[in-house]
Amino acid sequence: MEQVVDVVNSSEAKIPLQLNSGSFCLPHPAKAKTGGEDAHFICTLTPAISVADGVGGWADLGIDDGLYAPELMSHSLSAIQDEPKGSVDLIRVLEKAYVRTKAKGSSTACIVALTKGGLYAVNLGDSGFMLVRNGCAAFKSRSQQHGFNFPYQLDCNNAGDSPSSAMVFKITALPGDVLIVGTDGLFDNLYDEDISGVVFQAMEAGLGHQMTAQRIAELAQLRAMDHTKSSPFSDGAREAGFDYHGEKLDITVVVSYITE
Repeated sequence: MEQVVDVVNSSEAKIPLQLNSGSFCLPHPAKAKTGGEDAHFICTLTPAISVADGVGGWADLGIDDGLYAPELMSHSLSAIQDEPKGSVDLIRVLEKAYVRTKAKGSSTACIVALTKGGLYAVNLGDSGFMLVRNGCAAFKSRSQQHGFNFPYQLDCNNAGDSPSSAMVFKITALPGDVLIVGTDGLFDNLYDEDISGVVFQAMEAGLGHQMTAQRIAELAQLRAMDHTKSSPFSDGAREAGFDYHGEKLDITVVVSYITE
């Protein structure tokens, strides 16, 4: 399923671009000693970033649900580095990583690469990405869910979803754009305007991508622990008929400043 998104004039989009990326992770406090369930990578050789979120519930079967996502990301990084220069195929990357991952568990996945044509992304599940331009959200990927809080996922038993089920995006980009890639701990806790507001304030203050990622993650954590405020997740819970007061506390944010 491919979605081509033209958000700038095609002639403007031909400016050579690069990604300058930083990340920040806040594992669930109860899982801090083991590093939580999220994983990510930043690849500089082939400009790309990715996040994955290990799906909970495996602990009930005696399986560490924090093992699958890191292995999936490790194999994704290797696969993307093996891609022919100038012709990255992210579905192929995800398929290779999926086949090679042997850990027990399951995970969502989102990979975004910078190509000559702009941003090229695949997203499976409820992790995702957002493009901020001039302080506003220019584009945001859509979450894939079978039902409330039941995301699409790759799993060790081949009983989940396949990499070919991932949504594919091709998006034009400009110097000055900011790309935010995150797990559901980001997008379930913060509204689009919350995220773009932090990005705008960070750029006004001259902060780098690393500090911007940290500020976004910390705001997501604060919102997760504040049960007096609504969030995208609590809104979705109410729509699905649930009275839910807790939010997501595994949070990974990768921020990329797009420059010439």
